[in-house]
This record gives sequence, structure tokens and C-alpha cells, in this order.
Amino acid sequence: MITCIGVGPGDIGFLTQKAASLIGAADVVAGFDAVVNVVGSIIPGRASVITMGYKDQTERLAEVARLHHQGAMCVVVFMGDIHFSGFQYLERVERACGHSVETLPGISSAQILASRGHVCFDETTFITFHRRGDIEPFKQHLLHVLQDGRNAIVIPRPWDFMPTDIAAYLIAEGAAPGHRAEVWENLTGSEAHWTGELCELAVLNKSQTLQQAGLSAGIARGIQAKPHTCETNSGAPCCTEVLKAAPGFLPDMPGHVAPAAVEHAARGPFSDMSILLIRALHQWPSQLEAADQK
Repeated sequence: MITCIGVGPGDIGFLTQKAASLIGAADVVAGFDAVVNVVGSIIPGRASVITMGYKDQTERLAEVARLHHQGAMCVVVFMGDIHFSGFQYLERVERACGHSVETLPGISSAQILASRGHVCFDETTFITFHRRGDIEPFKQHLLHVLQDGRNAIVIPRPWDFMPTDIAAYLIAEGAAPGHRAEVWENLTGSEAHWTGELCELAVLNKSQTLQQAGLSAGIARGIQAKPHTCETNSGAPCCTEVLKAAPGFLPDMPGHVAPAAVEHAARGPFSDMSILLIRALHQWPSQLEAADQK
């Protein structure tokens, strides 16, 4: 038997009882190192643990499949919920096994973000770019979501399409620069967040002096983008000041940092544990009155 399990957003307190029961009964627990670490405290001592990374996942999953076919009870753990952003990994598991496998959903970081941002999925569309292959259709879908007046919860692609890239793309394609945006990192863990407008987010990759302020590869808790009025929809960044830091962080930072002062990183100021909320320009009105009249 083999089961693929969503273990939640990172805090083991969000692991479902069913998932904990399956892990506790497993002969083999497999997954990426960071995901296995989430449930490490409940893996039974008798179980074999098979960890992997992007480069060796095919070989390691073949080992899991071999043990499964020998009769071992195997569990493959996924971060969050398999059905939000794990289907390519699930496909790899099923190819290794030669058949479809059972899946158990978990709590996704997208659900946690919806809670933090106080948005509902009736009015929100989830899109993930955390996938191999062509993401152009998903980029266009995101544009249409915003054009339709819906919120968007977006998982970036760590190696080439992070929150700053997403914002720059949307503005270049005609999205309104004034959309409110929030980037959250390490939800349910050592949380950090940034809030501001889409045009401000688009130029944050030019503001790596966040690292010079002694902040390691993440973002400062409580940093807020400075409110302003956008004057153009030409596709170019329109803000005159990129960030206004919380007290103690970069109090005199100019809006556009000279290139010599910028330590460039492909991910900008965000880590690969980030997730993005882009709010609709106009929030949906309450429907309670209309419903009460029926």
C-alpha cells in the first residue's frame, strides 16, 4: 500500500489526525527533506525514511516503489495539500509505482493565507506557478482573474517567477498598478509579510538593501509599502519611493537605490517559501441583504 499525504503548511499542529495515523503505521516515509522534517517527530523508529531533492527524486521514488511492491506500507509526504500544488510530484510517484495511488488532502498555505487576508474562495482564484514546463497559459489566466474582478492567491515559481516578477509581468500586460498585494512567508512558522501596491512590489527586486540592514534572505516583519497615487499605467514602475520601513529598518532609504548599492538576487527580497495575495480593485459587496429578501 502507498498513500500520498498532505502534511499542512509547516506547523505540525495543522496535520490531520488521519495523516498522523497513517504516518504512525508506515513502514516507509518518503518525501523532500523539508517536508519529512515537518513530521519527523511522529515517524516511528522502525520506519525507513527516504528523503530526496529535485535532482534525485526519480531514483529515490523508484526505491519507494520497489518497497511498496514488496508489501511495505509506504507514505509519501507533500507540503500543504497535494491538490493545490503537488500534482507533478504525484505524477512522479504514480509513474514510479506503475499505477494510481491513494491521496489524503492536507491544509494548504493558500487556505492559511485566505484566513490571514480575510478573503473567501467564492471571490478568489488560486493559481500555482510552482511547476515544471510552460507557465504562459497560467500567466494569462492570472491576468483574466484580475480583469474579472476576483482576488488571486498565487504560489510563485522559485527559480524564475517570484512575486516581484509576477507583479512586473502583470503591470506590463496592462493590469492596474494599484491592486493591493500581500506577500507572506513561512506561514504558521516564523511568519513575515509585506503589503503594498502591485507597482511597488514590481520594483522590490531593486531594493536588496533589505539584506544590508541585517535581514537574512527573507523580509522584515511589519514592513509596509508607502501609500501613494499611481500616475501612469504605461507598464513602468510608477512609485517614487519603494518602501517605508518599520522603525529601526532603513529609515532614510531612498526610493530608487543606486545599482552599486544593490545586491542582486534572482528571487528579489523573498524566499521560496513565499505566497502572494493580489486583491481585486473593488471588493465584492455583501450579498446578505439580497439573500434575506428571497
